[in-house]
Amino acid sequence: MSIGHTLLGLLESGPRHGYDLKRAFDEKFGHDRPLHYGQVYSTMSRLLKNGLVVVDGIETGGGPERKRYAITDEGITDVQQWLATPEKPEPYLQSTLYTKVVLALLTHRDAADILDTQRSEHLRSMRILTDRKRKGDLADQLICDHALFHLEADLRWLELTAARLDKLREAVTR
Repeated sequence: MSIGHTLLGLLESGPRHGYDLKRAFDEKFGHDRPLHYGQVYSTMSRLLKNGLVVVDGIETGGGPERKRYAITDEGITDVQQWLATPEKPEPYLQSTLYTKVVLALLTHRDAADILDTQRSEHLRSMRILTDRKRKGDLADQLICDHALFHLEADLRWLELTAARLDKLREAVTR
């Protein structure tokens, strides 16, 4: 996820302080991985340097100065271009799980056990996500669906690999 583009997009609704940007980001996108304040301010500094935001006001008070940021026309154009650019699908061609299975076969360990353990972990994660989806709002349901579909694909791969372990053992030990 592009944190910079996400913060810029949040600024399109109006100027905000860094604290407000963090809170909006965490509420909409950061349920599982909230932003650190340092990330917000370092990102805003970079966006300011690149001319994508301006400081719209500074408030002083009992603590440090609070800068209010506003998006520039260049920032709006940048967000528009980012939104219009399709994301490259992740092909997972360097799978850690595949590496573990092959290494297990090469070292004469039980690769089927690795697959079974992974299957159990995937199913546990799916139960957690399904429960979260059931209790969540529409945004949470959609993000959970995305994760569940990926886990389902992984489970299909686990089953296929388990069915082909003998052939894979022959191929990697040649």
